[in-house]
Amino acid sequence: MKIARELRDTNIAEYLLYMWQLEDTLRAYGCDADRVREEYVSRFSDDADERDREAMWLENLCTMMREEGVIEQGHLQMNKGTLSLMTDLHLELLQSPKQPFYSAAYYKALPFIVELRARNGHKEAPELETCFEALYGVMLLRLQKKPIGKETQEAMSHITHFIALLADAWNKEKAGELEL
Repeated sequence: MKIARELRDTNIAEYLLYMWQLEDTLRAYGCDADRVREEYVSRFSDDADERDREAMWLENLCTMMREEGVIEQGHLQMNKGTLSLMTDLHLELLQSPKQPFYSAAYYKALPFIVELRARNGHKEAPELETCFEALYGVMLLRLQKKPIGKETQEAMSHITHFIALLADAWNKEKAGELEL
């Protein structure tokens, strides 16, 4: 909960990836609140109150996952909502003549996004969703210490830069400093 809150306030892209990872973590525990508390939360803070708050938050996420039918796959509505808001901002940035660097980064990443959509069979998937799926997939490969090919590294370089600019724009918009 604490990490999610900090990431939400500082880097929306990292927040979304963290939340996707948390969904998968909860799936690994079968969305069983007792197991999550005993086997996962217990490994963190020495502060019992903090552990209780974290366990309660994760239990609520498990409940939401069950209610929304995403126990085996998919994402919580709140995470889809975040991605939708990011997409709205993305479209505004693309239309703005005051954001040429953003548009340039997007168009450099676009061929890789199109290729990824074609490869994974999700040709109709929103572009940002494809980007986050790629970022998440590479993150998982790195956690498993698996090799990442040169083509993938190049694609991820462009996608990462593009998403970083979007996250920066998100923060500027939140602070009332974004010029569109």
